[in-house]
Amino acid sequence: MTSTDLFVSPLGRVEGDLDVRVTITDGVVTDAWTEAAMFRGFEMILKGKDPQAGLIVTPRICGICGGSHLYKACYALDTAWKTHVPENATLVRNIAQACETLQSIPRYFYALFAIDLVNKNYAKSKLYDECVRRFAPYVGTAYQKGVVLSNKPVEVYALFGGQWPHSSFMVPGGVMSAPSLADITRATAILNHWKDNWLEAEWLGCSIDRWLEIKTWEDMLEWVEENESQYNSDCGFFIRYCLDVGLHKYGGGVGNYIAPGTYFEPSLYDHPTSEGRNAALIGRSGVYAGGKHFEYDHLRVSEDVSHSYFKGDRPLHPWEGETIPLDVEEARKAGKYSWAKSPRYDVPDLGRIPLEAGPLARRMAAGNPDRAEHQDYDPLFIDMMAKLGPSVFVRQMARMHEGPKYFKWVMDWLSRIDLHGSFYTKPEEPQSGKGFGATEAARGALQDWIVIEDGKIENYQVVTPTAWNIGPRDSNSTNGPIESALIGSPIVDIEDPVELGHVARSFDSCLVCTVHAYDGKTGRELNKFVVNGMV
Repeated sequence: MTSTDLFVSPLGRVEGDLDVRVTITDGVVTDAWTEAAMFRGFEMILKGKDPQAGLIVTPRICGICGGSHLYKACYALDTAWKTHVPENATLVRNIAQACETLQSIPRYFYALFAIDLVNKNYAKSKLYDECVRRFAPYVGTAYQKGVVLSNKPVEVYALFGGQWPHSSFMVPGGVMSAPSLADITRATAILNHWKDNWLEAEWLGCSIDRWLEIKTWEDMLEWVEENESQYNSDCGFFIRYCLDVGLHKYGGGVGNYIAPGTYFEPSLYDHPTSEGRNAALIGRSGVYAGGKHFEYDHLRVSEDVSHSYFKGDRPLHPWEGETIPLDVEEARKAGKYSWAKSPRYDVPDLGRIPLEAGPLARRMAAGNPDRAEHQDYDPLFIDMMAKLGPSVFVRQMARMHEGPKYFKWVMDWLSRIDLHGSFYTKPEEPQSGKGFGATEAARGALQDWIVIEDGKIENYQVVTPTAWNIGPRDSNSTNGPIESALIGSPIVDIEDPVELGHVARSFDSCLVCTVHAYDGKTGRELNKFVVNGMV
């Protein structure tokens, strides 16, 4: 039996630093530690500020999903201030939020994930040459079209929000824009261009409606073989390639999921409250754990800092949450190893456990048959999980499956805007209160909790999807989701562990890749390399 430690720093491709250390025994990962290597501290910045500061500050947390941060920060204030939000404003918020996610889907897939598929470790695959032709960074035929056309949906965001990223057009009580007929017409044309030239022509090889007919894993396999267009589409090829190289066999993770949900039916959420969220959602909330569906309740969320570089001795709900950084060197002596906290959810009969956030979590929530007529119902991934189990492949397909679905929703919302109606109701601004706002960013559950006292922010806590997924061990030494997903992964080439990249990047964490390999016994550096396939 051989045992080797790898230290991979950083392993992400987006922003910030994600360091990963794994223990490999006989070619399989047997333990893992994920370390967020940079301190964020936005909660400390916001304390004592005007309540609306969150609308400006939190979108700067991320340059990729700043619109999602604005969306949930706005709803946090809507609930704290008990605002009225006109139906038009809810539609515009939905459209903007969805368009940011539509942008992220192809950009993430081609620029961040698929380029690992051309790794030399897969050269023996009969599909390898075709994979290189399509997905090679910068020069791949599919890479070029996917990345270039990914900007189209956020052009629509900019029509309504004035700019993207870092728009601040969503405000408590509505939006600071009133689109014209020309804006609606242009938005419709832009999105149809994106659909016609990428979503249907390149990714699916068929109509959106045909893809959305798929309800089971067998349906998906039959879809691939149905005709040449679908078989040779990027989606059809990706399915075939993943099954050929084994991406459906590892990277499962904790197998439990959280989705606070997003997008509201306007008539059901004109007076936003945290208690009324679940019933008004189109993209559904829910927790799927232990093989059962549970209603999502934000009061069951807590953050554990037992292995984080923060002061604290017990899990706290974010309204009572603390962000008190410690000296790293001293904290490490106490077994702490990450700047990320460990979000946990108190599941009935299961206790406080880690949950995976992201597209797969959303699809699991959508598979709950107990729903209202306006809510998304989608049994596909309940079926795929039962037959395949969680994996890198299933997680990726959940993400890509949302493109067709969200496109149809946006087109419907555009058609429902009343150009003569109101887009804003000026709110009262009470001097105290508590608010909760949440959304599904492209990467998953994104939530804000705000406490207002004497007209100022007394406490503000942001729990990101990346925190849910990369959080370290908790007080029970239970691994976080990505740590769990890495365990069991096969490593074919210890000098180029592309499998680690597949697993970590399948979560699309908002953290950025130089790799150092060390012998676990001697500490000697074995190699230095780039895991992302790009220098």
